[in-house]
Amino acid sequence: MTDAASTAGKAVTGATTGAATDAATGSVSYDFSGRRAVVTGGARGLGRGAAERLRDAGAVVEAWDVDPVAVDGIVPIAVDVTSSHQIAAAVARAVAAGGIDILVLAAGYGGTRKSVDAVSESEWRQVIDVTLTGAFQVCRAVVPHMRRVGRGRIVTVASLAAKEGRAGLAAFSAASAGIVAFTKALGKELGDTPLRANCIVWAAVDTEFLRAMPPSAVEAVVQRSPMKRLGTVAEFAALVAWLCSDACSYNSGAVFDLSGGQASY
Repeated sequence: MTDAASTAGKAVTGATTGAATDAATGSVSYDFSGRRAVVTGGARGLGRGAAERLRDAGAVVEAWDVDPVAVDGIVPIAVDVTSSHQIAAAVARAVAAGGIDILVLAAGYGGTRKSVDAVSESEWRQVIDVTLTGAFQVCRAVVPHMRRVGRGRIVTVASLAAKEGRAGLAAFSAASAGIVAFTKALGKELGDTPLRANCIVWAAVDTEFLRAMPPSAVEAVVQRSPMKRLGTVAEFAALVAWLCSDACSYNSGAVFDLSGGQASY
């Protein structure tokens, strides 16, 4: 299958809609049976949520993580996205096992909150290498395979810091902004192919990492949101599923805010 409507995720109710809605819950479901997905940073947080959603929709899912954990129905693979050698080996393994139809790039590292003049060069490089260069290296290895088979969906993940900046997180803000620009460029490069690449920019989503913050800091995050609540991993994963499905056919290089209305542009 090489047409755009068959690149990733078959419609439950047919290619005209790309999805089925559960009348009781209002949730949208997709059929990814026969598809194989890779999720970087897939052991925890947003990456794990995406991996579980794709698994539940029938995809064979590999969760690439520097510290992999066992999750039912998901294949844990130890991969450091800063290592081109580890990436090449993981891609070769995945292709030999059946291919990569879906790629979700959720690996990232925020660093420690401190002023620019207090950030060491090594910490700056680590944040950029994991968050931005890692996404580039994985795409560089996976896109040629997707081009050969004529299908593929790529979803990158960036923080709202990409658009607004975060005091004390200059490196992460810069890396996130780089993810947005990288995805826009990649989406344009793939525009005349059946492949699609789009980006999710998230604000405050309720993960174990956020909950590790002091309660006062979490409350401050909530108060910045016009909706006055945190987003959920399920809401993030639902957007990932749509971007990986047949229903998303005319978007490439697009950026989707998941911010509860917080994004100012």
